[in-house]
Amino acid sequence: MGHAYIDLAALIIHRKEEFKVELEDPHVAEDLGYLLLDLTLVPKTSDEKEEYLAKRNRLVETQRSMKAQIWSSVVSLVLIEGKGLLPMDDNGLSDPYCKFRLGNEKYKSKVAAKTLDPRWLEQFDLHMYDDQTSVLEISVWDKDVGSKDDFMGRCQVDLSELKREETHHIEKELEDGAGSVSFLLTITGSAGNETITDLANYMPDPRERLEVQRRYSLLRSLRNLSDVGLLQVKVIKATGLLAADFGGKSDPFCVLELTNARLQTQTIYKTLNPEWGKVFTFQVKDIHSILEVSVYDEDRNKSAEFLGKVAIPLLRIKNGERKAFYLKDKKLRRRTKGSIVLEMEVIYNSIKASWRTFNPKEVKYLQMEQKFKRQILVRNLQRVSRLVMAVVNTGRFVKSCFEWESKTRSITAFIMYVLMVWNFELYMLPLVLLSIFFKYYIVRSVMEGRTDQQEEAEEEEQDEDEDDEERGKEKSKSFKEKLQAIQDVCQTVQNGLDDVASLGESVKNAFNWTVPFLSWLAVITLAIATVVLYFIPLRYLVLVWGINKFTKKLRNPNAIPNNELVDFLSRVPSDEELIEYKELKSEDTQQLSPKKKKTS
Repeated sequence: MGHAYIDLAALIIHRKEEFKVELEDPHVAEDLGYLLLDLTLVPKTSDEKEEYLAKRNRLVETQRSMKAQIWSSVVSLVLIEGKGLLPMDDNGLSDPYCKFRLGNEKYKSKVAAKTLDPRWLEQFDLHMYDDQTSVLEISVWDKDVGSKDDFMGRCQVDLSELKREETHHIEKELEDGAGSVSFLLTITGSAGNETITDLANYMPDPRERLEVQRRYSLLRSLRNLSDVGLLQVKVIKATGLLAADFGGKSDPFCVLELTNARLQTQTIYKTLNPEWGKVFTFQVKDIHSILEVSVYDEDRNKSAEFLGKVAIPLLRIKNGERKAFYLKDKKLRRRTKGSIVLEMEVIYNSIKASWRTFNPKEVKYLQMEQKFKRQILVRNLQRVSRLVMAVVNTGRFVKSCFEWESKTRSITAFIMYVLMVWNFELYMLPLVLLSIFFKYYIVRSVMEGRTDQQEEAEEEEQDEDEDDEERGKEKSKSFKEKLQAIQDVCQTVQNGLDDVASLGESVKNAFNWTVPFLSWLAVITLAIATVVLYFIPLRYLVLVWGINKFTKKLRNPNAIPNNELVDFLSRVPSDEELIEYKELKSEDTQQLSPKKKKTS
């Protein structure tokens, strides 16, 4: 039904202490309740008493020095997976978990049940101190109920050998066991004015910038195709943050994430207007990646408290512009308190970026899990219904041409049909798609001055839906409990609808020039396809395509099977993603504040 641990070192001899211990089980996510205990520590002999007091005094001194000491760096870890671990149970499997230790700091991962290839996907931080060891110790254990856990292997990483402010993908073979563990590790959050990331010490080097521009010039497009570009982010400051501590202040720090790369500023204590003054550099592997900037409040006894977040597509960055971004909530849909000032610059190679677009997208290990919610299910149904109605309306239009509801329309359609069928060549197919792109390009140019009132009305309607969900949260709680047995099915349906709607919206947004880079890339590709189909017979093209597909695995055994069209569409944002990436304006805060007052 659950278990708990009590640190006996916290007890004083011969004094009765009352403890409230929360029950937990790594296999169960829900609340398991708690126990109220009265404990009294009584040593059996005087020798044990003296040994206990000496050990307790050492522990108190260590804790006291730890509280007085400020950490020098943060070791940010993402535990990904293990492979080929030892079977420890009778069924030939194990229930593995990992323990991490850096100096006096420890972390224990969740238990992965009945597997030799666990996939944990957990993010956590450990702190480095100047006068402590820089060796990270990792051990893998098998969870046993009712007996001592079994040791499965260990490894270690010397952090002094790793480059700071850079995310390293590490895979270590286990000693005294079998298999390996892989994780992402970044030494970041360094404090002090002497650090390389400090903006006060940062002096732009014209020669270095010239070298970067030469590195990503068009003349070097065929060198290292995975190195698309370079992103530099200057984290200046934040203002008006949410007060997370009892004294009306916060201890804020900022985390920057670009896909799986994760960097962090130092913590500024007791302020709502921190000035970090840090500069970070990311290697860009995909120009369609999203830079996520989150602000947290540090709490040494608990996990960090979320204060706000912004998501910035790299293609929307204006180089060298210092700008204040208003913070949003975790879902990136609503305004929260505070803003952050950033200055960014991205330099990339257009040929490499275009080539990367038609290859599989890099998988982000840590993603917010989409849970089943009635409101999200309804929203996805509405998104799919809009796509279905577009198809139905197109079918009605075609049907009306056959039924001669409008003689002018039917005569025009009949003449166009005869001419197209009689003169059709395969190269005309991409030509038709090109005409659609240019049609929407002209429409977009004409409608460039669309007022923001329509967008605000749409967002207000979505906000009202979310408010309705919050008001009905307590009422629907018992209803969700009744549906617990079929929740997985509902979540599958919800995610399936989201996939269908996102695909349709991505196709629409590709034609709508929502991301000009992608639309121009599609136009150039279709133009090349038109010329190729005009001059080269189809059978030769099909032959080349088939030879490439059949021999791809032979030429590159590690190649990942992919569909270029699907990979292209995966870079085009859906309507939901466009809402998340939308930058809030100053007038949005004035309109949201009365709404908050109303809902409260």
